[in-house]
Amino acid sequence: MFRRLVFENYAAIFTLAAFITALSIYLMISWRALRMKRPQIERFENLPFETETPAAGPISAPVKVARRRRSK
Repeated sequence: MFRRLVFENYAAIFTLAAFITALSIYLMISWRALRMKRPQIERFENLPFETETPAAGPISAPVKVARRRRSK
């Protein structure tokens, strides 16, 4: 099935370029996170959440509500 799939050289170049781009972004983010100074880490630790987080507890399953069928 895959023998009919034509994989030209230019397609390999685009695939490699996309991989190198994604890898460089992840490496840059990791490098900046590892080099972060302690005061900045503490400032990020104390930032509030945008919305209130729910309290930890047992997860309840959603309740299904039966609907009545309308008669014509």
